[in-house]
Amino acid sequence: MTPAQHTGDQSNEREWRTMKRVGISIGDPNGIGAEIAVKAAVALRGSHGEKPLLIGEDFVIDHVCDVLSLDQAARAAFDVHPTGALSRSEWKPGVIDKAAGAATVAYATEAVRLQREGVIAAVGAAPHSETAVNASGTPFSGYAGLLADLTGTPRDEVFLMLEAKGLRVVHCTLHESVRSAIARITPDLIVAACRSAFVTLPRLGLPSARLCVIGINPHAGEGGLFGDEDEHITRPAVHAMQARGWSVEGPLGADLALSERKHDAYVAMLHDQGHVAVKMISPKGASAIAAGLPFLFSSVGHGAAFDLAGKGRADASAMTDTLALLQRAVGSPAAVVDGVPSREQ
Repeated sequence: MTPAQHTGDQSNEREWRTMKRVGISIGDPNGIGAEIAVKAAVALRGSHGEKPLLIGEDFVIDHVCDVLSLDQAARAAFDVHPTGALSRSEWKPGVIDKAAGAATVAYATEAVRLQREGVIAAVGAAPHSETAVNASGTPFSGYAGLLADLTGTPRDEVFLMLEAKGLRVVHCTLHESVRSAIARITPDLIVAACRSAFVTLPRLGLPSARLCVIGINPHAGEGGLFGDEDEHITRPAVHAMQARGWSVEGPLGADLALSERKHDAYVAMLHDQGHVAVKMISPKGASAIAAGLPFLFSSVGHGAAFDLAGKGRADASAMTDTLALLQRAVGSPAAVVDGVPSREQ
């Protein structure tokens, strides 16, 4: 049983080109991605404009609909665009497998193609497995690098932005030791992270965003009392951006800046500075936006949960929040992404 129409119907595809709809790549088909995509689409049906387009194999999505005992009205909450990247015989729910990893990449790649052709306006992505994707032969450390390559965006200009309940944090560094992260942080890296925020925030309805750079050390070093890294790295970066007319403040201590919430987005130096703050206010509902891309792409702040695959018990709150965020963004009057600082400015 097919839950909805496929883009193989050319007349339907032409109709979709006029819509401001969000595509959802189902991520690793052996995980919970299809389930949380379906649950999010059903939960939000009719509340934020056009129904979403699920990008992934129809037999995987049909199985989810059957497990959830969805009626036809619920199945009509979304459309499906199968890719043929995974056969039925290769589908192994709950198993980390290279075929599923290859399909994950294929779904994201197809989502980018559909966005470029105007079929969808933004992309949400269900969780992936880095192990499965790398096993398939594709070097992969998350969606950001893949998307940068697919869109022709330099990899060093795409950064993770976590968003939850209006708190937005761009991360200069992520999965590495604190020692190596601090050694890698430079004024140029901070400027690039801020630029990625200025590219993306207008697409979220914030064309005149104000940024805050968080210090490396507690209290942003307290004038050198707690280390001089901020005096040599974060402060010169902020001064340079301010001299160019960018709306950037800081550096401020992470505790003060993130508790006061006076800015539209924050640029964190270290993984935990941003992740802890976001996940404290929304443990299961964070959106993971790839900032710096020429369109909105957001995944979710959790994994593929292979142990829950096929059981109908996955928590879809993060995907629901992410889909709602993207639908609001594409459904609002188009934000003109002007005034974005260039590399030369």
